Amino acid sequence: MVVPRLIERKRDGGTLTPEEWRELIGAYVAGLVPDYQLAALAMAVFFRGMSEEELGALTQAMLHSGARLDFGTWATPRVDKHSIGGVGDKTSLLLAPMLACCGVAVPMISGRGLGHTGGTLDKLEAIPGFRTGLSLDEATRQVQRLGCVMLGQTAELVPADRKLYALRDVTGTVESIPLISASIMSKKLAEDLRGLVLDIKTGSGAFLTEPAQSLRLAETMIGIGEAQGCRTVALLTAMDRPLGYACGNALEVEEAIHGLTGDGPEDLMEVTYALGVEMLLVGRVFQDRHAARRRLEASVGSGAAREKFAALIEAQGGNPSVVDDPRGLPHAPVQEVYRAPRAGVVTQVAPRLIGHAIIALGGGRLRTDDNIDPAVGFVVTAKPGQWVEAGQPIATVHARSVADGHIGLNALAASIQIGESAVATPLISHRVSRDGVESMSR
Repeated sequence: MVVPRLIERKRDGGTLTPEEWRELIGAYVAGLVPDYQLAALAMAVFFRGMSEEELGALTQAMLHSGARLDFGTWATPRVDKHSIGGVGDKTSLLLAPMLACCGVAVPMISGRGLGHTGGTLDKLEAIPGFRTGLSLDEATRQVQRLGCVMLGQTAELVPADRKLYALRDVTGTVESIPLISASIMSKKLAEDLRGLVLDIKTGSGAFLTEPAQSLRLAETMIGIGEAQGCRTVALLTAMDRPLGYACGNALEVEEAIHGLTGDGPEDLMEVTYALGVEMLLVGRVFQDRHAARRRLEASVGSGAAREKFAALIEAQGGNPSVVDDPRGLPHAPVQEVYRAPRAGVVTQVAPRLIGHAIIALGGGRLRTDDNIDPAVGFVVTAKPGQWVEAGQPIATVHARSVADGHIGLNALAASIQIGESAVATPLISHRVSRDGVESMSR
């Protein structure tokens, strides 16, 4: 195998054989292929795409690059959810404990921040002591005991994706549909799942901004999952504004805790419940949507989901007292309030600009080895379509210095637009399954 020849072939629109993909990924995991060559190949894939056979081969090569979870004959249905990535998207933190209270096991393998979007692992590690680097044996035992686990890709679990995921983040190849699909599905298929629900973000703050691209991504991943016997469904959800109010790792954990106590923002809870209903359906725990929704709401209303989240934190080495008192989470020393510059209707809250601003404040990565400050970020209470008065507080910057606070205020001024009227986009636009595409606009 001569890697430059493979790069050239893909660059020129050719295809690699399944054997070449297997050999290449195996060599990359073994350290025999340098990052710069995989970066070049990823860029070629970004522009040239992949055939269906290539995509299947890459997914399988990544899936088999390490060990996998194995629950044997354990009968409890295992379902997971994965979001393509968005700003303010903390639904995973709510769904894992909620579903574990509803008779479903959730072995959730998550990633770190990618591009301008936050990552579930970074949010969890904002909790003092929380450990995401579990072994597969630890993860398996915890799922069987507690009903959920939230871990990252360790050296033994899909190591090819762990390396390639970090590489894509810093080489401008995040938005490739084949690479997104292979990355997500290799991780999810390694969880020994019976069902998977995908949250496909679309809009200006998503990796794929056009609904047609989002639909294609959903159909691509559903095809991979169904071919492997994993029932897979996708919801297309809006990412033309942040989800919820909080944007930034510790801030989002705090908001998730509020959600588990019934005090979460309306848009966050609506998306969370919609995804949770689909998880219960693909897990075949419920057949009726309304009954599934009522069961999820009961897990929150009874306090069971909140207690489960505290148990999850404690099981993974974190301090569960943050569930009762979020002041135990990291807090930025500087807060700057942003006020509406004029009266009018909020026409835009640009999530991509806010995501890039979080990185500028130190809450995200420009390089794979960057450390992040979990305390920084934004709380943006303004939503498109909302009327605001001049001088009304509509957002807060959480920063580590006064200078950074000013950077955050400037970012908010660019992100939040106020005009005469706004066109509302649906929070959840489509449901996609092996049976086709269903409009769910509301």
